[in-house]
Amino acid sequence: MNKAELIEAIAASADMPKASAARALDATTAAITKALKKGDQVTLVGFGSFFVRKRPARKGRNPQTGEAIKIKASKNPTFRPGQAFKDAIK
Repeated sequence: MNKAELIEAIAASADMPKASAARALDATTAAITKALKKGDQVTLVGFGSFFVRKRPARKGRNPQTGEAIKIKASKNPTFRPGQAFKDAIK
């Protein structure tokens, strides 16, 4: 399912115009992104949690040359599904 299909599904389910569904979806993703950027966690009970996982700097190896390289520390957005969501897709 792509974004357009998701917007259609939201519009049909909520009995609203597609334009309103698109704005609602964009506002939701923007709010989640903003919260994660601040370092907050977003929890939707029954669905799951969005949070930022910090990866420390580490050493790696270039597979072509075998040369040791340094990999910088990074922050990665992560989603952990809730139990109700897990049960729903079984």
